[in-house]
Amino acid sequence: MKRYGNLWPQIIDFENLLQAARQAQQGKRYRPNVLAFNYHLNQELLRLQRELKEQTYRPGKYRTFSIYDPKPRMISAAPYRDRVVHHALCNVIVPPLERTLIADTYANRIGYGTHKALKQFIHFAHTSRYVLQCDICKYFPSLDHELLKGMIRRKLKCPQTLWLIDTIIDGSNPQGGELEYFPGDTLLVSLQGFTKN
Repeated sequence: MKRYGNLWPQIIDFENLLQAARQAQQGKRYRPNVLAFNYHLNQELLRLQRELKEQTYRPGKYRTFSIYDPKPRMISAAPYRDRVVHHALCNVIVPPLERTLIADTYANRIGYGTHKALKQFIHFAHTSRYVLQCDICKYFPSLDHELLKGMIRRKLKCPQTLWLIDTIIDGSNPQGGELEYFPGDTLLVSLQGFTKN
């Protein structure tokens, strides 16, 4: 399996950071934090570029709020400057990673999305005898960060890029640490409180 390296110069390139700022502001251009960042855009991007080069960049505090869509969901929003970094990273790492995804992965992919997923679901519903409809409760907060980092390392080998990915993952906020089981479930055992030896 091919591992991708030498991605860092593309990630911290000023033009990539500028493009990332344009992407991050879509639909949010007139919010106070975006306007403040854009008022000194070149200085902000040069500061971000310097922090990335020197590996002193640290993510800010997430803003957490609830929405009802149609059920309650907890949303965590990264500060605007962090979203610029996220876009700069994704602009470079997504194209090689995209090739490794299965065809029926629809979230956060250009040319995919909800409508295409629904169309494929309808096709499967008409051509398959059984269809499982499910929702994984608190999927993203329940991801094992060390496992996720290991999976990323099977695809990427650029040390600075891996440092940034680790920094972003480690800087994410917990969204409720409570574990939920089915009533009477004896198969799953909580690993909270256990430490590595």
